[in-house]
Amino acid sequence: MEITRTSSLTGKSNTRCLDITPKQYAAYLSGALAQQAFPHLSADDREFIMTGITPEEWAEFVEAAEKVCSNGATME
Repeated sequence: MEITRTSSLTGKSNTRCLDITPKQYAAYLSGALAQQAFPHLSADDREFIMTGITPEEWAEFVEAAEKVCSNGATME
């Protein structure tokens, strides 16, 4: 099933094709925890459903954060 979410990290709209059913997605939207609605998905795929953040965006964010922190600055 194709899922489109807006990344809470970048504001970018992302679409991924995930191995989920409409019934599972409806359960999640009705309040089921992602881990319960999609136990077969990877943590990255569940994160995408919850936040819209892709693994690539996380990697870029972590890389940028490490650069900032290695310079003695904070992310706040």
